[in-house]
Amino acid sequence: MPVRYFKRYRMEFDAKKQPIPEPALPPGFEFVQWEDRFVDTHAMVKADSFSGEIDATVFPCLSHFAGCQKLMREIARGKNFLPAATWLIRHPSDIPTSRYCGTIQGMLRSNQLGAIQNIGISPSCRGLGLGRAILIQSLIGFAASGASRVYLDVTAANSQAVSLYHSLGFQILETSYLSVVVSETAEVANS
Repeated sequence: MPVRYFKRYRMEFDAKKQPIPEPALPPGFEFVQWEDRFVDTHAMVKADSFSGEIDATVFPCLSHFAGCQKLMREIARGKNFLPAATWLIRHPSDIPTSRYCGTIQGMLRSNQLGAIQNIGISPSCRGLGLGRAILIQSLIGFAASGASRVYLDVTAANSQAVSLYHSLGFQILETSYLSVVVSETAEVANS
């Protein structure tokens, strides 16, 4: 099987240099705080958000519910898991998909450094500013927990995500390359 290299950025937000704006959701949408009972809901939204996307090739566990469920359970059990930076977005019931369409998870790496694990918005709800809103909501949770800096890793080819992070004040700290053994069907799908 071929090996493919994916360019990745580590990006950081510094709340001492950049103010955190107010999150804005469209009418009818709402943030839902973390509760243990939402592990599978986060996994479901994560799987819906990443299935067929480049990050599902980079991290195959993101391509299906079982992988996302295992990942969410590991995140939630982690000693550095930060519920204050972990959110769902619930949407109006008239949209013919799951009631939840956005997910983000946070971890504390040190007293002042937070890490965003995953941000996902279901395809049926993209283009509404939900990614920006849930990211801001998470940053507020990090700040309330004492983290003044927050980082995330993003695949460089995900230009919409990179642009979103830049627009909020995230800066690229480093560039790395991740080698992934890719099946031939994944190669064709991502061409």
